[in-house]
Amino acid sequence: MPRARANGIELEYEVFGAAGARPLLLIMGLGAQMILWDDEFCATLAARGHHVVRFDNRDVGLSSKVDGWRTLDVVAAMGGWALGRPVAAPYTLSDMASDTVGLLDALGLDAAHVIGASLGGMIAQTVAIEHPRRVLSLTSIMSTTGNPRLPRARPEATAALLRPPPRDREGAMARAVAVFRTIGSPGFPMDEARVRERAGRSFDRCSHPAGAARQMLAVLASGSRVEALRRVTAPTLVIHGTDDPLIPVAAGVETAQLIPGAELMLIEGMGHDLPRAVWGRVIDAITDLTTRARATAAHRRGVVLRSRPR
Repeated sequence: MPRARANGIELEYEVFGAAGARPLLLIMGLGAQMILWDDEFCATLAARGHHVVRFDNRDVGLSSKVDGWRTLDVVAAMGGWALGRPVAAPYTLSDMASDTVGLLDALGLDAAHVIGASLGGMIAQTVAIEHPRRVLSLTSIMSTTGNPRLPRARPEATAALLRPPPRDREGAMARAVAVFRTIGSPGFPMDEARVRERAGRSFDRCSHPAGAARQMLAVLASGSRVEALRRVTAPTLVIHGTDDPLIPVAAGVETAQLIPGAELMLIEGMGHDLPRAVWGRVIDAITDLTTRARATAAHRRGVVLRSRPR
């Protein structure tokens, strides 16, 4: 797979679909490699008229690692954050948003439809806030605003994520099954074979638990986006499961309430994952958003052109 120089680091990425189609950038969540955007999910988006780009965030997968940061006590940092104390981190969500924009630059894309899941949703929101001209539309999936007053994750969900990382492939697959049994979708059957296969592929590509810890510190250090989200101008879709134990549905509801004109799509029975059974609805909603956003942008360009003196 190709790599791109972006914001002073290198990002591993992959593309699906025709280069001239609507550009669509997928940002994955905490400690998760780009392959968690399923190949079939990406191919279906491409078949619906998108030029799909997925990539490994910094500190995971085959992208650059930010080593040398000694303080990785995430539990202590979470405790301090809950008490309103500042959290030290080697980088922030703003840095990760700049990585994303740097990738667009490297690919020669002026702007893209930006989709993020979980941590990826936080990064996507930050791109829309700090680099509004680079975002044609925003889709925030099972993510949050960073508001410390929102309901917290269920204790069992937090405990599942904080379990010590395994050192072998079989342990990685077993841990993934245990995690998704805890945070996954109670309204849909769990595809254990698929979970194991993705975990095995991720372990084979790169096992780097310290990166996930540093990403968590970045979330805690970045604070709330509540006020900034009120200024987002990109057409926005917010997708959230009603049974998400890790980022409760109230976070998705608040995200949609804060962003002017945002559409909220709640999926009954969905937890903190994207079961195959909901792909059709999600892809339909994303395609509808990108189509409408393109038509709106074309209309605005036409208005500007007609208003210029001939």
